[in-house]
Amino acid sequence: MTAIHDAGTYQLGDRRVNRLGYGAMQLAGPGVFGPPKDPQAAKAVLKEVIARGVNHIDTSDFYGPYVTNRLIREALHPYGDDLTIATKIGARRDGEGNWLPAFSRQALIQAVHDNLEHLGIEALDVVNLRAMFDTHGPAEGSLEEPFTVLAELQQQGLIRHLGLSNVTAAQVAEARRIAPVVCVQNQYNLAHRDDDGLIDELARHGIAYVPFFPLGGFSPLQSSILDQVANDLDAQPMQVALAWLLRRSPNILLIPGTSSLAHLRENLAAASLTLPDAALTALERVAKPE
Repeated sequence: MTAIHDAGTYQLGDRRVNRLGYGAMQLAGPGVFGPPKDPQAAKAVLKEVIARGVNHIDTSDFYGPYVTNRLIREALHPYGDDLTIATKIGARRDGEGNWLPAFSRQALIQAVHDNLEHLGIEALDVVNLRAMFDTHGPAEGSLEEPFTVLAELQQQGLIRHLGLSNVTAAQVAEARRIAPVVCVQNQYNLAHRDDDGLIDELARHGIAYVPFFPLGGFSPLQSSILDQVANDLDAQPMQVALAWLLRRSPNILLIPGTSSLAHLRENLAAASLTLPDAALTALERVAKPE
């Protein structure tokens, strides 16, 4: 059994979660579109996630769409009291699988109710508003109107905590003036470090930072430095990349995703991987051209 608690815990709203969690995105079909080839295998991964001590799962109704939430419900409902499920709204998929903004008041309200129905719960633990001004990364634009809608739904008891995704520091500040923000979910990993300053700022305010694509996403991290450090530590490169993120800042919560039981076990083993100072020094060069 993986010692997942070796990675420590962090406060996510009123929940204390293990810092190494799980992202359900890859349980959908290719391109995060359509159902998986083997739904039973996908549900086996989810059951193993819980068996290994993970108590923080990240999902969204636009994964599939409507695929991962239904798999989570079928595999895990009724949920344990210590499980925190975070979801995202603000986007939708068209018939070709394109990612489109869904920021209108009605679209946001419908998305919250869809997530509630498909997960089979009465209140969502965490809802992240995903900014869609640019699908390739954070871009400035006001989030006041959509975030106010979520704040109203929170006051109605449908949402416990609010977060943000694909956002800038200015958008985080704008949202915090409307309602408390418990987490920010942006792209960040060993090689993609645009958010270094934001991570430190959030840590000062006790706000969790949840990097998506912690292993590079659809194009896995490739680095001779990473490979060499992993070889020296008798570990897998992706384990080293996850261990580096855990070491980077205590407010980082990880949600690596996989549809493979073997890869899941490898990812969770990163909780017990200690990086010596020499390895950390070497890994700092990954974000720079070799």
